[in-house]
Amino acid sequence: MRLILLGPPGAGKGTQAQRLIERHGIPQLSTGDMLRAAVAAQSEIGRKAKAVMDAGNLVSDDIVNAIVSERIDQDDCAKGFILDGYPRTLNQADAVEAMLEDKGLRLDHVIEIKVDDDILVRRVSGRFSCASCGTVYHDEDRQPKVAGVCDVCGSTEFKRRPDDNAETMRTRLRSYYRDTSPLVGYYHCKGTLRRVDGMQPIDVVTDSIEAILSAETASGGYRAGQAGG
Repeated sequence: MRLILLGPPGAGKGTQAQRLIERHGIPQLSTGDMLRAAVAAQSEIGRKAKAVMDAGNLVSDDIVNAIVSERIDQDDCAKGFILDGYPRTLNQADAVEAMLEDKGLRLDHVIEIKVDDDILVRRVSGRFSCASCGTVYHDEDRQPKVAGVCDVCGSTEFKRRPDDNAETMRTRLRSYYRDTSPLVGYYHCKGTLRRVDGMQPIDVVTDSIEAILSAETASGGYRAGQAGG
């Protein structure tokens, strides 16, 4: 199962990806993690990436594509993978399609998690976490059972990310709609896009995603031109 989760920041992609990992035993491929691993391994492409980053420049799509390609060839991706944070643009999406085709593979599922902007801003701006174990809470939706005490580890220290505020979140959303949201139309035209309502409870979103995966598996894959509404 080769999968991409689409959706704006705060839509719940990370939470759902973790559940897919646990249920299906496939890795989540983060471009950031892959870059760091390639640099640490001092592979040829890792050395190229390091040189670019040391010069203070952004790593090119060609380098990222090569790193993703190397990672997909590893044994733990044999059953599939979830692409995290990549592709972000139409050019990158074309590169992923070409790379997989060269390997005799294809994307099986592209799932968009839909959430209203105002809900996303509220979600992110109210978010805080335990400074010790990282458990995430929310001012309105999920307070600790005992005020000021983490449910998991008992710590009384909490923190907020400096970019978890309404202004920063709206800036991030503008960037998403400018650069990444065109992928929704791209995969819709390819017949691989499915949508789930990300404003439902987390468990319901998980069940919706699993229903999509089960239905596609039972039907033997996608039919050309078929897309979720």
